Amino acid sequence: MTHILLILILQLCYVPMLALRTICMVKKLTLLTAFFGFLEAIIYVFGLALVLSGDQSTLAMVVYALGFSLGLIVGIAIENRIAIGFRSVQVNIKSENNILIAFLRSQGFGVTVFKGDGKQGPRYMLDILAKRSREKELFDIIESYEPNAFIISYEPTRFKGGFIEQLMKKQSAKGPSRFDLNNENIKGLKKLFRSVVGEVKELVKPKEDSV
Repeated sequence: MTHILLILILQLCYVPMLALRTICMVKKLTLLTAFFGFLEAIIYVFGLALVLSGDQSTLAMVVYALGFSLGLIVGIAIENRIAIGFRSVQVNIKSENNILIAFLRSQGFGVTVFKGDGKQGPRYMLDILAKRSREKELFDIIESYEPNAFIISYEPTRFKGGFIEQLMKKQSAKGPSRFDLNNENIKGLKKLFRSVVGEVKELVKPKEDSV
């Protein structure tokens, strides 16, 4: 029985590692991708070895597959929890709702307003950039002010210029070093450490941060 439980636990750990490694790879977080890949490989080898060793019972194979399925659920829950990345949201409304626009900006959302011509007259489009961790909050705000708004949400992959790049530069400039290190080896280790810290911050961003 211990053998079966160990297989289940390993699979519950393996699949979330797989999910985190994939997320980091998509987000180009090199060091974290390598770290989670290392853990994933170790867990995979141990789990597979347990299944293929001994009498190779049908129960062990079923538990192995069941653990993989449950691990997928855990992996999705983790990904939704940490909510890495940003969302670009386009909101189409009938009138220029200045109260909504002002409130969104006061809450830290970047909002750009466009005016266009629709089939039934003028339309206004709000182009909003938000962290994924705040997407539901954004939708709730829009719903409260404009319940009939047409909303499209998608994930941008690259940024250049604008409000978000300025914000990222300000965040990366925080916490300057108190030491002036001249040794090149120490500087290299310091740069590596900063890279890991930066990738961890990118992976696990607090929900209360403003965009």
